[in-house]
Amino acid sequence: MSNDALRAVSPTTDVGSFPDRRADRAVVVDQVRAVTADWDRANGPEDFPAARLRDLARLGALDAFVALPDEAAIADLLTVLRQVGGADLSLGRVFEGHINAVQLVEAYGSAQQRVTLIEDLAAHRTFAVWNTEPTPGMTLAGHGDGFALSGAKCFATGAGHLDRALITATLPDGAKQMVLADIAGQPDRVDNSAWQVRGMRGSMSGTFDFDGMIVSRDALIGGPGDYEREPRFSAGAWRFTAVQLGAIEALLRHWRTHLLATGKGADPIQRVRFGAAVAATRSANLWVARAARLAETARPHAIACVMMTRGIVEDAGLQVMEGAARAVGTASFFAGSRIDRITRDLGLYLRQPVPDQARDRAAAAWMEADCWGDDPWW
Repeated sequence: MSNDALRAVSPTTDVGSFPDRRADRAVVVDQVRAVTADWDRANGPEDFPAARLRDLARLGALDAFVALPDEAAIADLLTVLRQVGGADLSLGRVFEGHINAVQLVEAYGSAQQRVTLIEDLAAHRTFAVWNTEPTPGMTLAGHGDGFALSGAKCFATGAGHLDRALITATLPDGAKQMVLADIAGQPDRVDNSAWQVRGMRGSMSGTFDFDGMIVSRDALIGGPGDYEREPRFSAGAWRFTAVQLGAIEALLRHWRTHLLATGKGADPIQRVRFGAAVAATRSANLWVARAARLAETARPHAIACVMMTRGIVEDAGLQVMEGAARAVGTASFFAGSRIDRITRDLGLYLRQPVPDQARDRAAAAWMEADCWGDDPWW
C-alpha cells in the first residue's frame, strides 16, 4: 500500500479531546502519595510489579493524566511521577510509558480511537510505548483489509505483562507509523530471558516478536512521521526525569535517616557532603518542574530545556548515589537495603539514550538562542 493510500485511511486528529479529570486529580495525588510511602518502606519486588500497577489503576492514576489542560494538571502529573519513582523505579518506568502511550493516542487518534481508549482505561488496561528494535527492524505492509507486521521490539518495558503497545513500524519509504497493538495473552511472543541486569529487573524490558501479527486499519494511530513530531517527541523526556528525580529524593531521605540514626550527622564532613547533595537535588527539582511546563505547553526552547534537564538530573543522581554510599558504607550494598535497590535501579535508569548528545544539543541551543533577557527560557 502506498503512503498516499495509507494517509487516506489514517485517523484524523482534529476531533474532540479526552474528558478533563480535574475533579479527580487531587484525590489521585493524595492517594498515590499515601500508597507509595508504604511501598518505599517495603522496598520493591525483583519481578514485574503487577500488584502495584493494579493499585495505580484502582486509584485512578492510569487515566487521570491523559489530558493536561492546565499547569495544575502538569504539576499533579509531575508529583505522581516523582512519588511512584521514589517508591519503585521499575514501576515508575512502566507508569511513565503508559502515560506516554495514552497521551499519544489522545493527541493523534481519531474520535473512535479515543472512545476505545476511554473504554480500555475504564477496564484498567495498561499501555506501553516500544520504539527500540533489533536489526532489521519493524515493517508494516498491506494485508487484505489490514496490515501485517514484521520484526520485533527490544527493551520492551513490561513485555508479557501489559495489554496494549504503541509501536513504530517502518513504511516502504522509511517513514515511521504508529500502530497500537493488542499484546495481552501472547506469551509465545515474549522473551525476557536476556533481561539479566543488576537494576530495573522488575521492568521486564525484554523482547516481543510481532512477526506475522495482523492488525486492522483502526490500529494505525495518526499518520507517517507523527511519532517523531516535535516538540512532543524530544520534550516528552521530562516525564522520565521526573521519575528519576523521585528516586534521587528518596535516596536522599534514606541517607538523611542514616546520618541521624547513627550520629554521623554531627560530623562536619558528612554534613558538607549531604548539603551539597541537597543543593543538587533541589536544583534538579526546579529544572524538572520548568521542563515540564515548557514541554506540555509547547513553549519555545522546550526541547533544549528538557535536554539540559536530563543532564542536571543525571549529575544529581550520580552525586547522591556516591554520597549515600560513602556515608552508609558497606551496609548500603547488602541485598534488601533500600539504598542498594535505589542505587542499582537508578544507575541503569540514568543511562537513557545518548545522554552526551542531549547535553550537547542543549548547550548548542543555549549558545544560539536569545535567552539572556529578564525572563530567560530556562
